[in-house]
Amino acid sequence: MITDEQAEKANDFIRDKGKDYAKAKSDRVHLEQFRKTKKAMLYVTQAGGTVSDREAFAYSHPDYVKILDGIKAAVEIEETLRWQIEAAALKIEIWRTQQANQRKGF
Repeated sequence: MITDEQAEKANDFIRDKGKDYAKAKSDRVHLEQFRKTKKAMLYVTQAGGTVSDREAFAYSHPDYVKILDGIKAAVEIEETLRWQIEAAALKIEIWRTQQANQRKGF
């Protein structure tokens, strides 16, 4: 049984974490887009060589790998917040169902 207090806390959690979730998502999207820019920047630093060689250089460069690690961390933060918010929303839905059932005498 979910209490009124627990439902209120779940609602507060969603409200309070919304901004954190938005920031986490914007960080992830920014990193995904910056990854493309960094690849291009690294690609053009390699004069000569084949397209494949230049691409391999860019993909294996430590700066590019750092961005991939950043994306990994950003996705983890974003997904953790998303599922915490989803769990809080489900708790509220369960509470609402319980309230409706009580009104109907179940």
